[in-house]
Formats: sequence, C-alpha cells, structure tokens
Amino acid sequence: MKSVFYKDLKIYNSLSGKKELFVPVNKKNVGIYVCGPTVYNNAHLGNCRTFISFDLINRYLSHLGYKVRYVRNLTDVGHLENDDDSGEDKISKKARIEKLEPMEVAQKYTLDFHQTMNKFNTLAPNIEPTASGHIIEQIDSIKKILESGNAYEKNGSVYFDVLKFNKKGKYGKLSGRKIEDMMNNSRDLEGSSDKKNPQDFALWKRAEDSHIMFWNSPWGKGFPGWHLECTSMSKKYLGDYFDIHGGGMDLKFPHHDCEIAQSEAIDNKNPAKYWMHTNMLTLNGKKMSKSIDNFILPNEIFSGKNKILDKKFSPNVVKFFIYQAHYRSILDISNDALLASEKGLKKLMDGFNSILNLVCNNQKSDFDVENWISNCYSKMNDDFNTPMLIAEIFECLKFINSVKIGKKNLNELDKEKIKNIFRVFLFSILGLDSVDENDLINNKISCDLIELLIKIRNQSRVNKNFELSDQIRDDLISLGVQLNDDKNESSYKLI
Repeated sequence: MKSVFYKDLKIYNSLSGKKELFVPVNKKNVGIYVCGPTVYNNAHLGNCRTFISFDLINRYLSHLGYKVRYVRNLTDVGHLENDDDSGEDKISKKARIEKLEPMEVAQKYTLDFHQTMNKFNTLAPNIEPTASGHIIEQIDSIKKILESGNAYEKNGSVYFDVLKFNKKGKYGKLSGRKIEDMMNNSRDLEGSSDKKNPQDFALWKRAEDSHIMFWNSPWGKGFPGWHLECTSMSKKYLGDYFDIHGGGMDLKFPHHDCEIAQSEAIDNKNPAKYWMHTNMLTLNGKKMSKSIDNFILPNEIFSGKNKILDKKFSPNVVKFFIYQAHYRSILDISNDALLASEKGLKKLMDGFNSILNLVCNNQKSDFDVENWISNCYSKMNDDFNTPMLIAEIFECLKFINSVKIGKKNLNELDKEKIKNIFRVFLFSILGLDSVDENDLINNKISCDLIELLIKIRNQSRVNKNFELSDQIRDDLISLGVQLNDDKNESSYKLI
C-alpha cells in the first residue's frame, strides 16, 4: 500500500529547469536509469556521491509504494579519453599499462566498485548491464539511426549527423547549448578525420590494427561509441519512454544530449520524463577529478591513509556528510566538515538509542508528532531535500532530550511513532547502517557483566586478594576495557 505522502513528491527536472510534480509514466511502476562508472579505475568519492544520491531516490520511491526497476550500467568499452572521439579507449589503455586483458581490468574495477558501494550500504540495482554485453542491441540502434537519415558511414565508422538532426530536432536541449555557438567554438577538422562536422559524434568506431577490443559489424570490425550504450540498454530494460534518467551534472553535455538525440532519431521520443543530475563534490575548492589529480578514494578515507585528512572516518560518517548537502548543491570535503558530520551522526544515533530506553506514560504529549512526521515527508518530497530532513530529525531530538530530563512529556503511543519514523528515515531511506535493537540489548548485558566483574574485583581488593584483582584488570584491558581506580571504587572506559 502506498504512503499517503506519495502524491506530493516534486522532482527538479534538468530538462525544464524547474521542480515538477512526480507523475510516473506507469501508475504503479517506476523506471530509473543511471549512468554508471567506466570501470577502468577505482571510483573516487565524487563518483560515489552520484550513486549514493540515487540509492536514496530508489529507496524513497520504494518506500512510497512504487515498484522500482533501477538500472545502472557499467561502461567496459567505447569510452575514449576525449569527448571528440579521439584518444585511446580507457579500458584498453589501462590494460596496456597494467599488462592485463581488457576484461580483466573491467572485472577488477567492477569488483572494487561493488565493494565500495557495499561499504556505503547502498542497494544493488535491479539490473546492471555492461556495454560489451549489448553489442547486438547497439548495432541495431545504429541501423535505425542510419535508416532515419541522421547518421552516415565513412571508412568503417558511423557518425551521428548533428547538423542534419538539428534541422528538425534540437541538439543540446538538456545542456542548453546552441548549435551555432558550438560551431563557432569548434576547431577545424584535421584532414585525417572521417567526420563531416566537428559536432558529429561516433556511433561506431573502426578498430585500428592495434586496437584489442573490437567486434564484427555491418561496417567492419570496430566498437560502439560511448553515448550509444545507454540509449540501447535503457530502451531494452525500461522501454522507449521511462520515468527518470540520472547521472552527474558533467554528463549533461555531451553524453546526455547525445542520448536524447539518438533516441529522438530512432523513435521521435526523448527517452525520459525527468532528467536528474547530481552536483560536484569538490576538494580544495576544485572539482574532484582524476584527470587533474584532485581526488580522494573512499578507502583512503576509511583507512586514514591519505595526505588530506587528520584521521580516518567510517563509511557511515562519509555518507551522512554527503546527505548534509542537497544533491544538486556543490559540496566541499574537508577534515572539519567530516569531523562535524561525525559529531552530528553520533548525536543522531545516541538520540535514537535514548528513544528506545525512554520511560513514557499515557498522558498527552508536549509534541505534535503527526505534524512532525508530515514535515519530515514534506522535506523529502521537496526534491529529496536531505539536509532539511536531517534538520527536522534534530528538532525532534531537542524534544526527546527535554523528555529525558523531565521537562516535557511523551506518551507511549507517540514514542512508538517517533521511534518508527527515526528507523524509517535513518536506516531504510538514508540507508545509514542500522542500529539493531538486539545489539543494544547485548551491549546492555555486556555493560552489566563489566560492572559485575568490577564489583568482584573491588571486593577482592578489600580482601587483599591482589592476584585476582590484577588478573581481572589485565583481562579487561585485553578486551578493550580500561579501569580507573579510586580508593575502593572503579570506573571504566572502552579503549
């Protein structure tokens, strides 16, 4: 059954440049396609921000009651170094450097990507197709674009004819770029180029003799262009028109503009109703990017082995840090920002634990719980506004702290509602590592056992049984419990 709040969701559509009420193409089902990583290297934290953000979107739509099909591709062929279809294939280049087969490179970094996303407690997509696994579909797409008259073949390569397409369609409608400006800013083609115009992009590239990744096609041995895979795979798994197409904002041009042009050439349809883009994660005030050697890997943060941060931070803290900014806002990572997130997350988790242990009554609560719940949903329904949601949760914590010290009242029914909403938003929707109530019980038992051992030790000290006293102290230290003795009493802290 759908949540009563599902009708209020608004999404910022990059295509229209405004927030729009979310009305799915199909009333019950939602199709999401997100451009995944090119698996030639470790995913840096800027890459991960996009996938963490769309994990949230997937989780929230599912929570509202929709049946979501989330498709996120893996690019393992066809992504050349430069946007003008020049340079080496990124996978092939890495294979040459590491002296591996290209598919070994793809497998190596696919596994690393999955391990990293698992550490962030993200849900796996429903379908994760690869470019190399859909060559037949891509060849079929090229045939249809050629039949539409919007592409041409030259010397074994096939290019999309941007100027011809633009006579009837509009290339650049997502990024807002005008073809006239692109033409004025383009360099003249070198004599060796097979393109008619600099703006044209490859649908199929002829494989040179040195190229080690190629397939047979009607135009000879070659490989697909980077933009083509997403058009072909989204159509296969989500149909010609689906709900949400997402990715990082750096994909608006040329990747997503090319996708739209390809789809419109095939069937006169923009493939997605809503286009969503995450903003940059910056480091030292600059875009996080491997090409300018300005990046940090998640595992470097988790281990503390980096030259940027003073200490290590858990995946939970990093994820919470990411959610403290809206997905469309630029977010700069720093030691101070992560420290603040660590402190804030601890406060949230401690607050949740305190709710579980609150002693309540049946009197009227000094808190409008229903209004607070409505506010939480309204923040998420405002284009997945996680920082405002987190602010609402902290607002409730202020009240909880007042209940703890006896200044405010909370009845048992409202306590259960608050506890359930905390659990839903923190763990099910934000996807933070959940606090298992059984663990809390076990922790309480562990604390009780430590207190019992301290009591036995204190008595042994009174009885001058120092051998037993010292043994208990040493055994507790080996278990990570440090004792602080004060006359005949002892306190402890975990180390």
